[in-house]
Amino acid sequence: MNTVLSRANSLFAFSLSVMAALTFGCFITTAFKDRSVPVDIHVSKVMLKNVDDFTGPRERSDLGFLTFDISADILCPCGSSCVCTPLFLYLSAEYSTKSNALNQVVLWDKIVLRGDKTKLLLKDMKSKYFFFDDGNGLRANKNITLTLSWNVVPNAGILPLVTGSGRKSLPFPDAYETTQSY
Repeated sequence: MNTVLSRANSLFAFSLSVMAALTFGCFITTAFKDRSVPVDIHVSKVMLKNVDDFTGPRERSDLGFLTFDISADILCPCGSSCVCTPLFLYLSAEYSTKSNALNQVVLWDKIVLRGDKTKLLLKDMKSKYFFFDDGNGLRANKNITLTLSWNVVPNAGILPLVTGSGRKSLPFPDAYETTQSY
């Protein structure tokens, strides 16, 4: 009555249905968890330079340098690191200028793999990427906000973007640092 191929097709379709239900169950158990944790960001040094931009004739732009400390324990709220890792962590700066209402710059990033420590204790870190403004929007800017955010790569489901609950607002200096050539 039923051939071997039709029985194999039925078994395969049933197996796929079971796997889809299990995957959805895995997703639904972690989809609505609050993954935000307290983050402590401390900035120990801020330096600002005015450098050549090279995008136009005789243009100069601001280049900022930061030295910072970060401490956070980014363990999964369920107490396990299996669901919430690997993570892509990044420190970003947000500020506004006359020409742009919102500027966002990524200053530092790190990938945390499964099995790695999820407790961050970073001291005297320098920005990994240039803090470059396409004008002079960093000088005397009093509200530059640093935030630590991360992407959680779950076993199944959406890729949530989580922002830590601690932010650091800092002013930039009114004057530029000068470099001397010898």
